[in-house]
Amino acid sequence: MRTDVSAAAKPDGSRTRPRMRGRGRTLRVERCWPVWQTFAWQVGIVAFVNGLWELSARRGWIDPFYWSYPSQIGAKFAVFVASGQALVDTSFTFEATILGFVFGTLLGAIIGLSFWWSRNYTAVAQPFLICFEATPKLALAPMIVIVFGIGLASKVAIGIALTMIVTTLTTFTAVQAVDRDSERLLYSLGASRWQVFSKLVIPSVLPWIVSSLRINIGLALTGAVIGEFVSSQHGLGRQILYAGQIYDVALIWVAVGVLATLSVAMYVAVGQLERVLLKGLIHGTIAR
Repeated sequence: MRTDVSAAAKPDGSRTRPRMRGRGRTLRVERCWPVWQTFAWQVGIVAFVNGLWELSARRGWIDPFYWSYPSQIGAKFAVFVASGQALVDTSFTFEATILGFVFGTLLGAIIGLSFWWSRNYTAVAQPFLICFEATPKLALAPMIVIVFGIGLASKVAIGIALTMIVTTLTTFTAVQAVDRDSERLLYSLGASRWQVFSKLVIPSVLPWIVSSLRINIGLALTGAVIGEFVSSQHGLGRQILYAGQIYDVALIWVAVGVLATLSVAMYVAVGQLERVLLKGLIHGTIAR
């Protein structure tokens, strides 16, 4: 607020009280850049980092043996693709990730929804659920590989172990948040428990499950790579481990780059799927 110090004089010689005038303040909203401008900045940052990296290695500012450099990594990537190993390892990791993601999400949703049916069952199972969630899954990886072997099954099992617990806890929280007044209303109208479960509980919980998909795809990929680190015949994780054992830093960067590209692609795809599903659920709820 600003005070006007020039007080007006009245005909009788007295002065009026100073007037308070408010000075408005507008909130500045940052203008969003166009997509091309954002993309240009991203490309520029990548180009700058790679150029500085290449220059540092060429000038001897960093040791190329430990850090490698972009031109050497590009040459190694060309060999990796030409040999056919890139397709084999990437498809193996991708398959293990997708299977772990799908089965882990479905099993977690089923277990979480089952808690709605019985409070006693929930009270008995909840400590085991919390214990399993707190257990580092990396500690279980060697045992899982021993049980399921060094093939695809062990990587899928680790991915399921990571994604299932997140979906279970998310679904359990959603089940507890179901509107009890709506449940009582449906019971008062003569609905059976199955009708309440299918018409109220599942539709109420589905948005929570869908919202956990992007987290689960990252966890499933982590599980697949952990399994490949422990023991595997194929996969990007095995390629990174092998490159580290023979001190091939360029090959490590190649495998890490392919793994990062794969993870971003799957994250974006699952994000699009999540938006489509949530949009469909919202429209379905409005239509009902």
